[in-house]
Amino acid sequence: MRIQDLDTPSVLIDREVMERNVRRFQTYCNEHGLRNRPHIKTHKVPELARLQVSLGAVGVTCQKLGEAEVMAEAGVEDIFLPYNLLGPQKLARAVDLAGRIRLSLTCDSVTVARGLSDAAGRRGLEIPVLVECDTGMGRCGAQSPAAARTLAQAVDRLPGLRFGGLMTYPPARRTERTAAFLAETLDLCARAGLQVALVSSGGSVDMWRAHEVRGVTEHRPGTYIYNDRYMVASGTATLEDCAMRVLVTVVSRPTRDRAIIDAGSKTFSSDTLACDGYGHIVEYPDAKIYELNEEHGYVAVAADGPGPAVGDRLHVVPNHACVVSNLFDRVFGVRGDEVDATWTVAARGKVQ
Repeated sequence: MRIQDLDTPSVLIDREVMERNVRRFQTYCNEHGLRNRPHIKTHKVPELARLQVSLGAVGVTCQKLGEAEVMAEAGVEDIFLPYNLLGPQKLARAVDLAGRIRLSLTCDSVTVARGLSDAAGRRGLEIPVLVECDTGMGRCGAQSPAAARTLAQAVDRLPGLRFGGLMTYPPARRTERTAAFLAETLDLCARAGLQVALVSSGGSVDMWRAHEVRGVTEHRPGTYIYNDRYMVASGTATLEDCAMRVLVTVVSRPTRDRAIIDAGSKTFSSDTLACDGYGHIVEYPDAKIYELNEEHGYVAVAADGPGPAVGDRLHVVPNHACVVSNLFDRVFGVRGDEVDATWTVAARGKVQ
């Protein structure tokens, strides 16, 4: 099948670019002695998770239990879930999963740790649990190195759990703060007699600087497999590194300076992520997708230029690839003008 045979909007993944992205970061990790544990939230496709593992990743990261269950069912055997799990339903599912694969979890409070301990103990399991540290993101995590050390001691004492190390999702472009927080935490843990086997960091924006943070042994990039307009804006990637394109059709040209495409917020989401507009149109780089309705995208074009005509098909690099993945049931792997793979986005919508 050829790309021209696809209906729109459709998500295209340039396989050559995607595979180059995966290999490039794996090479970086190998050169710097880092474990690569990519986050599947960007693609949510089991076949691509298995590709990442086959090329050297130690396993994958999933943000929600539903994602982890999909990946485990597809044969991924080592999964890290860096999200606080609470409630009997989630805890029961977590220990069931831990009985089938190598599952590691996280916590940032004794309340979460005790719940994990009770659930693991009832099943006779020992689950590695990493302590989350807030190194400046301002979201979840222990708020100081001392608090992280204290929580690590609590995890270490709880039955059914094994203190697995430290994890963080650091703020972009603030590696010095992350490094200082982790260095102090590692020192406090050492003084307390705690062995920190793993220090896991994440994020794609700073992935080429992961080796600069002393003590980090693992990195969890997500967007790097596809890249997107935000990654380009951050200077981490180029447009040539963006494997995802959304194929759209111009359905109206009501004025000389406006075109309408058949893709709106249900295709791109409303994520701007500090980008100007809602996507980069490859064929018309100076045009701007300036507004979205649910099913329409508004494009500002030069009134005195040729511009797109009704019926033209365009390729758009989205601002945020992860959100686009979660809006489509399937994506198409392409090589040149040929479609040579159809992948079900099996973990989309798995928010529980």
